[in-house]
Amino acid sequence: MRFNLLSSRCAAALLMAGLASTRAAAVTAEPPTPGTPHTLRVNRDHFELDGKPFQIISGAVHYERVPRAYWRDRLRKAKAMGLNTVETYVFWNWHEAVPGQFDFTGEHDVAEFIREAQQEGLFVLLRPGPYSCAEWDFGGYPAWLLQDPAMKVRENNPAFLAAAQRWLKHLGAELAPLQSPLGGPILAVQVENEYGSFGSDHAYMRAIRDQILDAGFDKAMLYTADGADELERGSLPELPAVINFGSGEAKPEFAKLAKLRPHAPMMCGEYWDGWFDHWGEKHHTTNPAAEAKELEWILRQGYSINLYMLHGGTSFGWMAGANIDDGKYDPDVTSYDYDVPVGEQGELRDKFYLFRNVIRSVMGVALPEPPAPMQPQALGEVSLTQTTPLWQTLPTPVFAPNTLTMEQLGQSYGYILYETNLSEPVKGPLIIDQLHSYAQVYVDQKLVATLDRRKGEATVQLEAKANSVLRILVENTGRVNFGPKFPQEQAGITRRVTLNGNELNNWRMYSLPMDAVSKLPFRDAPCQGACFARGSINIEKPADTFLDMRGFSHGMVFVNGRALGRFWRIGPQRTLYLPAPWLHAGQNDIVVFDLDTQSGQTLRFIDHPILDGAQEDRP
Repeated sequence: MRFNLLSSRCAAALLMAGLASTRAAAVTAEPPTPGTPHTLRVNRDHFELDGKPFQIISGAVHYERVPRAYWRDRLRKAKAMGLNTVETYVFWNWHEAVPGQFDFTGEHDVAEFIREAQQEGLFVLLRPGPYSCAEWDFGGYPAWLLQDPAMKVRENNPAFLAAAQRWLKHLGAELAPLQSPLGGPILAVQVENEYGSFGSDHAYMRAIRDQILDAGFDKAMLYTADGADELERGSLPELPAVINFGSGEAKPEFAKLAKLRPHAPMMCGEYWDGWFDHWGEKHHTTNPAAEAKELEWILRQGYSINLYMLHGGTSFGWMAGANIDDGKYDPDVTSYDYDVPVGEQGELRDKFYLFRNVIRSVMGVALPEPPAPMQPQALGEVSLTQTTPLWQTLPTPVFAPNTLTMEQLGQSYGYILYETNLSEPVKGPLIIDQLHSYAQVYVDQKLVATLDRRKGEATVQLEAKANSVLRILVENTGRVNFGPKFPQEQAGITRRVTLNGNELNNWRMYSLPMDAVSKLPFRDAPCQGACFARGSINIEKPADTFLDMRGFSHGMVFVNGRALGRFWRIGPQRTLYLPAPWLHAGQNDIVVFDLDTQSGQTLRFIDHPILDGAQEDRP
């Protein structure tokens, strides 16, 4: 029985009939108790929980961006700030990295995160996509969807919908029993995400809605979320709709929602109380006092809200996404700090206490004290004395007449090395058609040029002798996650390479996902250029810390075999957050892959982040 979908249709019919009501005063709901059923419904202009007016006061925490050992700490901080609900995305590629192989264990155990939320007295808003956005690689879609260049995602394409349905079925098996009418904490489930910013195919939206229902999410309330200006394109009239907007926009945006959905519940599905950063640009901050004042206005109207974010966390490893704005490609930094109430490492900012005071005052509730802070520490430094050149770690190549994309090679993240022979002497323009997204060009292992998609670079004036070897090392710096361009986001060389107007053929391609760096053949020897460098540090007691990447160039850090995150000297982020649970007492191994390694480097562990560092050249 699809009770809440039907009740939403009834609510929509009442709205269409023009029935007016006075917005009901929200009551303070009892926190969810495991096993106790709760039902969220729309009653004209307000939400009701178990028949009583209910104001959703939520904040976003992405479990994928937080070490599992810290889930409960972040949830307790949500409760201490006065939230009654947390919201989380479920990133498809986090759970189905290989087609048909699903991982819901360890750091991927989303059901445990949701159970812990309930245990800490919080309800849950679930956003399963299958498209998420969230500055996450490819908007949460798995890269293997792009193995077939003809694949059309996020539309009524049978191949895509079949893959999405398989994914949602497996997710439903994990999470559908945790819906609130069944005794779990999941109050509501979002259908797709901000679809109005992408298209207006309501048949596609209904197909995704039906897949979510068929996956077992037929007890919790379903809803959609869009910007107010895109709401009619992305929403479904039979479902409640919430709107997303940034600080300073509450009054005009809620006025738009009231006009579009008169006498309907007013809710901001994402209140952007911060913003994300791109490589090579400034670090974003917002005004805490102004946001606290706006939060107070929203709550005093009786409106519901979801803070995006409460705690941003970190896009560990290769998972940071990218944007395209007016044709300009902008990859996101590793940190997802977002300048929100709970910082990347879990610190409580002034914004936390300002928001806490507002919620406590407006709602008239007593709040628990937040958990004791976990103090980051400067743990020392590591001499990176062991090295190995990239060129000595190459796997068996794939041979093909034309360049293949990363996805066609069965690879999702990392680097690809493209290699071909130049039989004749040559001098002229080398053009890489549709580079995604950063490349170093070598002739006989000598670096001759760097191309950066951020800058629109695609051409090199090349000069080479006969029988030279041309090598193009390409990094996937993050697939676009938002807007109409993102379905075209294959990584690598996505079209062709020409030299003096002639297409180059007969390529050897080396797939470099860098998923086994601890097994590389390191040696005590200097190394310059594209190299791996290794060192170790003995730690008596693990603690949160930050790796100071100033003085390094561009690459990835691995700690005890785990890909920690990307660094890039163009800033603004100059440190990488290293959580204590990923260290252990005794020896810890650190590997740095840097495209411009210098011999004798030392990596320092410091006790604070540097998220607003300026661009810097190597000393």
